[in-house]
Amino acid sequence: MTSRRSRPSLGALVFFSVTLSLSAYFTFAAVQGDSGLFRRAEIAVEGDKLARELDELHAEVARMENLTRRLSDDFLDLDLLDQQARDVLGLIRSDEIVVH
Repeated sequence: MTSRRSRPSLGALVFFSVTLSLSAYFTFAAVQGDSGLFRRAEIAVEGDKLARELDELHAEVARMENLTRRLSDDFLDLDLLDQQARDVLGLIRSDEIVVH
């Protein structure tokens, strides 16, 4: 009895190499691509950063609205008006001493 070693056919080798190549490509694209896992993590971090920035802007707008309301005709805060006059016009009261 003679035993023959059979080698895989060329078609099977081509099929498996093409399958392996496509699997590697799609795996790489799923991790590194434009819609991949790494890009998704970057988008999540950027979203958190933008949410924090939006919260800061909301706080700044609320502060500005408060200052505007305090200087309106309906509600006049004399301390704020005095502070603004000092800052903008450089005014001082007659009983104050200026030290440079």
